Amino acid sequence: MRYLRVGPAGQERPVAGSGGRFYDLSAVTDDVTGAFLAAGGITTVDGLPEIDISGERLGAPIARPGVVLCVGQNYAAHAAESGAEPPRVPIMFYKAPNTVVGPQDDILIPRGSRRTDWEVELGVVIGRTARYLDSPADAAGHVAGYVLSNDVSERDYQLDQSGGQWSKGKSCETFNPLGPWLVTPDEVPGPLRLRSWVNGEPRQDSTTADMIFDVDYLIWHLSQYTVLEPGDLINTGTPQGVALSGRFPYLTGGDVVEIEIDGLGRQRSALRDAS
Repeated sequence: MRYLRVGPAGQERPVAGSGGRFYDLSAVTDDVTGAFLAAGGITTVDGLPEIDISGERLGAPIARPGVVLCVGQNYAAHAAESGAEPPRVPIMFYKAPNTVVGPQDDILIPRGSRRTDWEVELGVVIGRTARYLDSPADAAGHVAGYVLSNDVSERDYQLDQSGGQWSKGKSCETFNPLGPWLVTPDEVPGPLRLRSWVNGEPRQDSTTADMIFDVDYLIWHLSQYTVLEPGDLINTGTPQGVALSGRFPYLTGGDVVEIEIDGLGRQRSALRDAS
C-alpha cells in the first residue's frame, strides 16, 4: 500500500495508492497520522472512492511528525568523503519537524547561506511505539513504511557555527522534502538504489548495501535512548556525492535538485532564496 497527501499546503487530504490508481481516504481518516498508522492503516482499497490526482500538489505523505531523527555518516563512502572515520556507534541528531515539505515544493536557501547541500536518504516512518527494544530483530514490527527523504543541509551552520551540534545546519525552513509517498514494508525490496542530480547532472549513486548500520539496528539502537512514536520520521543517512565532498559546487538560487530511490519515487525541488 502507498499513502499520499494531496492538496494545498496545510489543506492536504489523505489518499491511498494501489495498482497505479488512487483512492480517497477521507472517510477512513482525517490525515495520514501516527494514530492512523498505529491502527494498521488499511489493507484494502475496496469500497473507497477512486479519485484523479492529476495536477494536484503533493504534500509530504505523512502529517507533521512528532520528531525527525537523523543518522549521520551512515554510509561508509560518505564518511570517507567527509574526512571522518566510519562511526563505531550511530551518530544521532535532530531536525525540526517543521522542515518537512512536499516532494515538489521549493527549497529556500537561508539568508547568507554559502554552503547549502543535498542529501538523498531512505526515510523510515514508525508505526508502533519502540521503547527499549530487546534486539534489532524486534525492529521490523515497529515500521509503518519507507519514504524518500532529502536531508538538506547548510554546512556552515552545521559545522562552523554549530557550537558542536549539527541541528542548526539541518533545521532551516523547507530543509526536508519528503515523499511522494509512504510505502508499506511489504512493497519495499532491498537493497535499494539511491540517486541524486543537480540541474540534470548526476551526483549521488549508491545503494543501501553501503549502510554501516542497517534500519533494524538503527531502530533498536535509538530505542535505547529515546521513545520512538507512531508517525516519527528517521532519516537513515546519505551516500557519497554531496557538495561537502569538495567535488561539486553548493546549491544556489535557480538550481534544481532531483532525488530518487527504487520503489519510493522521485522528487524535484527548485532552489530559491529565502525572502
